[in-house]
Formats: sequence, structure tokens, C-alpha cells
Amino acid sequence: MNTAHTTSHPEDYDIIQGLLQEGTARRRTEDELFGRYSYYIQEGKHKYSLSEEDAFDAYADAVLSAIDEIVKGRFEGRSSLKTYLYKIFHNKCVDLVRKNTTNKSSVHHTVSVTEMLFQVSDESKSVVQRLIDKTDWAKLKQKLNELGENCQKMLLLWADGYADKEIAASLAYKTPDVVKTSRLRCLEKLKQSYKNL
Repeated sequence: MNTAHTTSHPEDYDIIQGLLQEGTARRRTEDELFGRYSYYIQEGKHKYSLSEEDAFDAYADAVLSAIDEIVKGRFEGRSSLKTYLYKIFHNKCVDLVRKNTTNKSSVHHTVSVTEMLFQVSDESKSVVQRLIDKTDWAKLKQKLNELGENCQKMLLLWADGYADKEIAASLAYKTPDVVKTSRLRCLEKLKQSYKNL
């Protein structure tokens, strides 16, 4: 049973209901949720000594995880959405701090285009790793095509090393933040398309 709509926190009701919709209604709600607690990014920078980009990535990952849990009916509403999202964000930040500490010695290693394309959250890596292990490039190309032209262009530009600011200019997005959010959505869709590999 989907318990997401029975939250005991009335301030979360509209967001949760919006996320359970389809199409533009859901997308609007995703953007509203993203904006509502985006001040966590600054907190992540200061509290965990993360770069702006790492704090943004941790926050975006946390929002995507929270949306996924809500849509799948696993958010039970025992805490407020704000507290729930913060807990996920905190864990993502701690993971990044650990990763950054561990990787200090490998700062100068080069990163392939494939690795850059698939720098996604931990739960995505196993799916992506299986894909890379299979070296099924035709399948990857097909999956990218299925994402649609915008996602495909954005991910390929990003994989080629273009910054979000450059992608925003190239693809006529309003801001680099919009590009980053859209890119994370596209990566999430790519991950989902490989769920059953």
C-alpha cells in the first residue's frame, strides 16, 4: 500500500501529491522540492568543507533519492520531508568526504569520457558498471537515443568535458543550475533503463 499520501506533516502534502502525478505537474513539483531546501547546498559547503559542485551534487542526488522513495511509496511520513531529505543529504555528504579523503592520493589520474559520463550516485554505479563490463556500446547508444534528443545532447556534451555554463549557452537553457538538474534527471533515466540488466 502506498502510504506516501498519509503523511502526518501537512506542509508536505502538496509536494508528495505532486510527485505522484505524471508529466508537467510532477516536473513542477520536483523543481519546487529542489528549490525549497536548496539552502542545504551552502550548509554542505560549510559543515562538510565540500566544494560548491560537490555540495550541489550531494543535494541533487538526495532530492532524486527522496523523489524515488516517495514515488515508490517507501516514504512513510514518520518525519517531515525536510528532515528526511536532510538525512539523505547528510549521508551523501559524508560519502563524498570519505571518497575525497580516500582519493587524495589519486588526484592526478586521468578520467575517461566513459567514467565522466557515469559519475552518478552509488546505487547507479553497479548498473552502469555492468554495462561497461559488457562493453555493449551499441546498447549504450540505443539507450541514449531512447532518452530523447535533449538528454542525449546534454550528456554527450558533458561527457566531452563541457561545463554546465557552456552547455546552458549551447542548448539554450536558462542557467547552469537548470542544466545540472536536467543532466541528473537524464542520468537517472539512463540508470532506470538499465535496471533489468
